[in-house]
Amino acid sequence: MDDQRRVAVWRNGAAVAVAPDEPVVTAFDQGLGRGDGVFESVAVLGGGTPYLPAHLDRLARSAGLLELADPGPAAWRPLVDAVLADWPADVEGVCRLFLTRGLGDGLAPTALALLAPVPEETVRQRTQGISVVTLGLGVPADFRAQAPWLLGGAKTLSYAVNMAALRHAHAAGADDVVFTCLDGSLLEGPTSTVVWAADGTLHTPPLDTGILPGTTVARLFERAEADGWPTAHSPGTVADLHAADAVWLLSGVRSAAVVHTLDGVPRGDAGLTTRVRELLAR
Repeated sequence: MDDQRRVAVWRNGAAVAVAPDEPVVTAFDQGLGRGDGVFESVAVLGGGTPYLPAHLDRLARSAGLLELADPGPAAWRPLVDAVLADWPADVEGVCRLFLTRGLGDGLAPTALALLAPVPEETVRQRTQGISVVTLGLGVPADFRAQAPWLLGGAKTLSYAVNMAALRHAHAAGADDVVFTCLDGSLLEGPTSTVVWAADGTLHTPPLDTGILPGTTVARLFERAEADGWPTAHSPGTVADLHAADAVWLLSGVRSAAVVHTLDGVPRGDAGLTTRVRELLAR
């Protein structure tokens, strides 16, 4: 166990720091047995979490979709503070917040915060770019928006399909995945949002496809608009990605990873990645 890892659990109305190898979840927790819970991954930069509010807002929305009691910032902020205590400012980290239904039956949910250094592979993908394959998710473009029981737009613990897709990509020699609908329209990555530049505009798929609203994309689009770079939520296809000036996968910890290979076809970025990274770094 990496001694830089930190864990804190919400107990009796307080954040309690515990050893990283100490058990904190019962085997009967519904988050473990059923994946019944939500989570967020928050970037730790300079010893702090500058983007935490956006993640707490999204966590609350996800919890609402699961009808799961969210303890709110009054619990999450002390949990984050507990794991960040004495964290070196020069070590980039990822803080994961987990909220599960706990034992259910009206009992209190389980709330945890975990902190660890950002993996070297994440840094490599951010700096060197990624190869991506497109895979079908098997749903119509507008179906999840009409089917709340599918939890479209919620960041749930049920990531088995996402992880299976990444393993499939790795077996094919790629780093990551972009999911598509039955009609071929674009969705998102297993742990990221897809963005492409075309005709002088930054594009990302619309949220009514049931994709997760990306906090990093929201920040990029707000800053791009202020910088005179138009943005749009646009239906797109794999052909649009091949024809684009540049393609990125965005996430909170990896930031903007430029796609240098798409379905085995090398592609460039028209020199736009530097601008995207500068906007995100502001």
